[in-house]
Parts: sequence; structure tokens; C-alpha cells
Amino acid sequence: MTKAPQQSLKPILRISFSGQDRLGRGKMELLEHIRETGSISAAGRAMDMSYRRAWLLISELNHMFQEPVVESQRGGQKGGGAALTPFGEELLRRFRGMESSVRAAIAGDLEWLEANRNPSDAAAEPRADS
Repeated sequence: MTKAPQQSLKPILRISFSGQDRLGRGKMELLEHIRETGSISAAGRAMDMSYRRAWLLISELNHMFQEPVVESQRGGQKGGGAALTPFGEELLRRFRGMESSVRAAIAGDLEWLEANRNPSDAAAEPRADS
């Protein structure tokens, strides 16, 4: 049995709302880390991001939708924390589903691109102009 060659091309989904709002893989990864750690600061650290940057991204997410995506608690007897709301869980699930749908929809085109790619360019670093 022969293995299919590993495809190095990867589509990246980003949804631009009217105005400045964008929804993409970085915010979704941050949500996954919040789900795992229960903390905005720990989620930010996991992504090499300052607490302030992580908090600003969560604030953006919470203002993009009619319902909050993340709820946080200030420090207290049990300390602070953060958790995805049911809406946040659904948003994450749907976004990951959209990514899967995009990959499946264009799999043949990605295979074609990979097959016609310059082999010497395949191992090169991404260019800033792409």
C-alpha cells in the first residue's frame, strides 16, 4: 500500500465582517486554549501573546456577536477565570466545521497545485508578498 504524498498546501479561512471585524484561526485557537485552561492569561501565554492582546481579542469577539463568546470572572476567593459560553462553543464548532468543508471542497484543486508546484520552492520559506 502506498501512502499519498503529504500535502503542504493548506487553505486558511478568514471571515471579514463589514467594518473592521475579522474571524479567523488565531481567535479560534485562543478560544480553544481558554477552553483547555480556563484562563485568558494562560491561553495568551500558550500562544506567546500578552494578556492584554488576548483580552483585546476576546473583547472583539464578544462585541462581534449578539451573545458573548467568553465569560470571565474577576479574581476572588477561587481566583479569576474564563470560560466559553454555549454560544462560544457553538461558534468554535461551526468555524472548525467551515474549515473542514473548505478543505474538502478544494481538495482536488490543492492536489493539482501541489502536483504542479516547483519542487525547489516547496521547502522554501513563505514570501512576504503572498
